Amino acid sequence: MPEIQLGTHTVRSHGARLARVHMHDWLILVLLVVIEVVLNVIEPFHRFVGQEMMTDLKYPLQDNTVPLWAVPIIAILIPFTVFIIYYFIRKDVYDLHHAILGLLFAVLITGVMTDAIKDGVGRPRPDFYWRCFPDGKGVFDRNTTGVLCTGDKSVIKEGYKSFPSGHTSWSFAGLGFLAWYLSGKIRAFDQRGHVAKLCIVFLPLLIAALVGVSRVDDYWHHWQDVFAGGLLGLTIASFCYLQFFPAPYHIDGWGPHAYFQMLAESRNEVQASSPNANNINVQQSEIESVYIQPQHEMRFNTQDSSPMLNR
Repeated sequence: MPEIQLGTHTVRSHGARLARVHMHDWLILVLLVVIEVVLNVIEPFHRFVGQEMMTDLKYPLQDNTVPLWAVPIIAILIPFTVFIIYYFIRKDVYDLHHAILGLLFAVLITGVMTDAIKDGVGRPRPDFYWRCFPDGKGVFDRNTTGVLCTGDKSVIKEGYKSFPSGHTSWSFAGLGFLAWYLSGKIRAFDQRGHVAKLCIVFLPLLIAALVGVSRVDDYWHHWQDVFAGGLLGLTIASFCYLQFFPAPYHIDGWGPHAYFQMLAESRNEVQASSPNANNINVQQSEIESVYIQPQHEMRFNTQDSSPMLNR
């Protein structure tokens, strides 16, 4: 049997097989995209807005500090770039594939849940008055005192999508996933007390938090919208990361579950095909070290439990 080179599984050698194994996952991602489009097309619930409620909804209507087109760049492209850089360093398609798959699931599940809640709740934005009455002349029903909007329909439609914040939930989903990913790769929880590692982990979360702050500063969201969006995105990102990777504090937290499963299957195949262990051409000691090395012996050397970090 050919020698197994740990950490050298490339897109060319293993990419097609991985894609076939996870074909159903990619199909589900396509379904999530379709659902996300539908949720953005349908009309949200128009919550009752009375004349006396307008006092808290008269904040100025202004442009976004973080435009809509920048959100995919922040939530998807930045983490994707980190994944690609790590792939070119380690040549591990298992890590690349599962990082991308987990990231897309985190962002799209968050997007679907965010927009579903937006449409169902129909909370008016802080700048709703100027969306409803762009000329500044309020028109209200004589009986119910409810608003009779005279503004552009598409602008009014967006005015009923305040809760939760989509910019914030997307940012925390993508960058929250990246924070988990980085914590595993740099072994942030190796019990050595390197605070600098935590600073690296918190940097993506800081960027996501600043996106959320901008939504309040621009008067597009109430603070509760931003808080809920951040909590939703980070929670889903955590579930999606742990679906594909061990927890960062685990001894094998540097690699995806699929990688260790592949090593176990390769070891079993070698043991079944060759009764003489001395003739096995597989790096058996490295494979076993992933499973049997005590957690307190996490040294960066040739016998380290993380073969990806030995170059």
